Amino acid sequence: MKQKGFTLVEVMISLFIGGLVLGGVMFTYVGMKVTTKDTMTIGELQESGRLAINILQRDIEQVGFWGTYYEDSFTTKNTTTLPTPANDCFEGLNNGSFPDLAITSNFRTLYAKTANGSDGLNCINNALQGTDILQLKFLQGDELSVEAGNNETQDDENYFIAEQEQARFARGVVNPALQSVNATVWPYSHHVYYISEQTYQVNNKSLTVPALMRNRLIKNEVRAETIMEGVENMRFVFGLDTTNDSRVDTYRSINEMTASDWENRKGILTIQVFLLIRALQPDVNLKVTNQSYILGEDDDKRELTFTDNFRRTVFTTTIRFNNIGSNLWSI
Repeated sequence: MKQKGFTLVEVMISLFIGGLVLGGVMFTYVGMKVTTKDTMTIGELQESGRLAINILQRDIEQVGFWGTYYEDSFTTKNTTTLPTPANDCFEGLNNGSFPDLAITSNFRTLYAKTANGSDGLNCINNALQGTDILQLKFLQGDELSVEAGNNETQDDENYFIAEQEQARFARGVVNPALQSVNATVWPYSHHVYYISEQTYQVNNKSLTVPALMRNRLIKNEVRAETIMEGVENMRFVFGLDTTNDSRVDTYRSINEMTASDWENRKGILTIQVFLLIRALQPDVNLKVTNQSYILGEDDDKRELTFTDNFRRTVFTTTIRFNNIGSNLWSI
């Protein structure tokens, strides 16, 4: 009886064709895996940058708004202040969490500096050198009710109680019996943003990542908190009105800002924000080993070069101080 089968040549041809098909499938799978990983990393960079910009913008746009307090400055005649909190952030004259009424200079609600070392504003000890630090003081949110049975103030928060010609900084639950009928109550915030490095344990390995940090006034002390991992560098450029026409006519970096610029709180109209966002883990498939990024287009622009395998991208936006340089305050 005759038996039929495959010859050695046919088997070899079949194996060759099968190898080609399998190789194509594997190549496609690896390519899709790499593409998916790249897409996820790029998505994470975009999301981190967008959220960081939104957080900064929300605070910056509130600077200069003082509720129904219409005076131009804080003095011993029109203001009741609070003692300096623990670990307060300050630098220069009248630049703490609350106005120092013994000093004649304006209370600085906006200030920035570049970290020359790890220390900054007397409250930061882990700043990343060469990154900017931004200090903001503002009223956050909407007016609060302090009526009996509907008192929205809390024990661990600070508040600003405003009348047309009188202001009072207060801490804790506000007593409605002590307020005039025309007074309004607002949550008061003092935030300082900076860049630091944080170390986490992931799968029994230490992972060190850059992060956007914030020192925040809580009750009677300033505490640090992590806002967003992956923010590696931060730079600010300020748009100034030097001709008193409520229009930006010059831009200055932090190095170019003078004490009188910070003193003239109505003269700073805009702020350009530059953020360098970095992936949390390196990408072995990234072949570019000489990456350059530029934060800003001015003469004092910050140029950064890296030779590692981390993906990065730059985010930039211009934010207007809505309540500065105008007689109309808004939130």
